[in-house]
Amino acid sequence: MSVEAARAVADAVLYEGYLLYPYRASAAKNRSRWQFGVLGPPAAASPAFAEAPAMALAVPVRPGGEAPAVTIHLRFLQLQTRQVLDATGQPVAALRVGDETVLSWDEAVEHELTFEHVLGDESDFPVLVGGGIDEEAAGRIVRRRWPLTARLRAHAEPDGDFLRLSIAVANEHPSPVGDKDEATRHSLLGAHLLVEAHDATFVSVQDPPPDAAGAAARCHQERCWPVLAGSDALLLGAPIILYDHPALAPQSPGDLFDATEIDEILTLRVMTMTDDEKAEARATDPRARAIVDRCDALSPAGLQSLHGTRLDDTPWWDPATDEPGPESVLISGVRVGKGSLVRVHPSRRADAQDLFFAGKQARVTAVVSDVDGGTHVALVLLDDPAADLHDWYGRYLYFAPDELEPITEGN
Repeated sequence: MSVEAARAVADAVLYEGYLLYPYRASAAKNRSRWQFGVLGPPAAASPAFAEAPAMALAVPVRPGGEAPAVTIHLRFLQLQTRQVLDATGQPVAALRVGDETVLSWDEAVEHELTFEHVLGDESDFPVLVGGGIDEEAAGRIVRRRWPLTARLRAHAEPDGDFLRLSIAVANEHPSPVGDKDEATRHSLLGAHLLVEAHDATFVSVQDPPPDAAGAAARCHQERCWPVLAGSDALLLGAPIILYDHPALAPQSPGDLFDATEIDEILTLRVMTMTDDEKAEARATDPRARAIVDRCDALSPAGLQSLHGTRLDDTPWWDPATDEPGPESVLISGVRVGKGSLVRVHPSRRADAQDLFFAGKQARVTAVVSDVDGGTHVALVLLDDPAADLHDWYGRYLYFAPDELEPITEGN
């Protein structure tokens, strides 16, 4: 993976939770924001609810040349308030500008600062980001940013055949803050690290090779978890826990600010919003506008590409190499298999909904085994009007054999 490809993944981390469906300022879930990677000011009074000011990671590095070094990219968002004013200069919630409505809202400005660190040295870099005020629409829209002050420190120490690289970032805002809004204005938001190795390679902390297991176990992480980013020369230090080599699904047409959700579900939800709801989302944030416009313009083929797409061609079960499940199972002396009729008597309490199926008649679709050797019976209810759909999707109810009663002639 190239640095640019890794940066695309890092962008998803940067904007994770930035704005959540339904992407409107009036939604309760969007009134408490900036959930991940927040480095708050260190001198915050208790009413400020400020996040901790620091994050740090450590990772084993395998030297590969005479001058091992790293390039460190510190990436974060800076809060930018957008205040709209009426004709008298008084703040208002909304403003009509031409054919568009603009709301008062908290936006964000991206920052990426790059530092060079030679392994074996002690590096101490100040992080200074200025504030500012911008105006547009004849002063009716005012955007304001507050200065940020932080520090990045990096050092590496020997650990057997490896070096243990440690990188720490701390908010050093010098003044006390008294409330939540002020704390957020002086916080680094969505902060994370993208690190390139030169004449060296990184070792996975999650799945280290045997010779590096001890070195990896001695690495301590603080609110920042390192993962290999597509190659052993790239590292992503994220405020959320990821697997090594994270990647964006190629079928995804764009960011939805919720990488733990399913694109198809969120896209369909946006498409079902009313015109008024979409108008408010567009007025809330330019990035929300882009989401709504993209979902509205998505073609049927584009939507279909989001449904049930596998990331590779490997079958979930290969009859040439995998052991098949049993064709049938013996229940109360009766052999039960595909097509058999049974009566359901839920007893395992695996799902509260199972109780509604008590006494129902069902048709067995398969007998399957799990990875622990357990046997389960897949079935559909005879009086379920959606039984054909369950067969089409291959989604069934599953019960243990002792929860079923075979239906034979005469019972």
